[in-house]
Amino acid sequence: MSQAAKIIIDTDPGQDDAVAILLALASPELEVIGITAVAGNVPLALTEKNARKICELAGRPDIKVYSGAVRPLMRQLVTAEEVHGKTGLDGPDLPEPTMQLQKQYAVDYLVETLMAEPEGTITLCPLGPLTNIALALIKEPKIASRIKQIVLMGGGYFEQGNVTPSAEFNIYVDPHAADVVLKSGVPIVMMPLDVTHKALTTRARVEAIRAIGTPVGEATAALLDFFERYDEQKYGTDGGPLHDPCVIAWLLKPELFSGRDCNVTVETMSELTMGATVVDWWGTTGRPKNAKVMRDIDADGFFGLLTERLGRL
Repeated sequence: MSQAAKIIIDTDPGQDDAVAILLALASPELEVIGITAVAGNVPLALTEKNARKICELAGRPDIKVYSGAVRPLMRQLVTAEEVHGKTGLDGPDLPEPTMQLQKQYAVDYLVETLMAEPEGTITLCPLGPLTNIALALIKEPKIASRIKQIVLMGGGYFEQGNVTPSAEFNIYVDPHAADVVLKSGVPIVMMPLDVTHKALTTRARVEAIRAIGTPVGEATAALLDFFERYDEQKYGTDGGPLHDPCVIAWLLKPELFSGRDCNVTVETMSELTMGATVVDWWGTTGRPKNAKVMRDIDADGFFGLLTERLGRL
């Protein structure tokens, strides 16, 4: 077996973040060398706690979790308790974590690790607002050439927005950070709403996860039962979009996804369209392509992979 790919997960858990972390920790192809928490779905004090709860659920208290940015670069924090509940992980009753939070600031950890590890060996997996990643790039621009790639969940083009008519939540919360990341020159793979809205947690898919019959399977099903209720009511669908695990699934089985290289820019000036990701899908601007934007997913293959891997924990 080839050597596991080293990844750092940057996250604001969130039920779908939690499932993404579980998928990564269940996959021997990936080595999670650290998890950095950022404010987003809920405030930082909860996201750093939730990341540790999920590591302990997976039986991996050895994973190092770092606390990062408490707010966006230039705007006030917007959170999403209406979606994720007051804890961010409403659904199952997960115990308070006993593993310690690392003392080092997440942004310093990112810079130090990327400068120390061999160039092109670490993939960053941001699942929330891009504040930590942008701060690291601002603090030490040399890390841009050292990152293998950034595979992120964020944005929307054909689906437009889920928090405003034109903006997806992660980008909307910190559009200026997203602008920094998209202009960094780092190879980027982007999982926008266009693809995640095709990965629906149908009743049959959730029941297949529950049928694993383990604490992880039961907790994941409970997370999804709570999480999907908001989007089912909003979109009128059987189940809700499972956004963040698409990032990890692409690393494991990229053949489940299809998209194209595009130029992507972020609106940072207009309050009407703040955080909108302008995807030059048809190449009309001639601007250089800076992201591989996914649009389609084999949803059955995705949930098959997720269920199989969760069964390993």
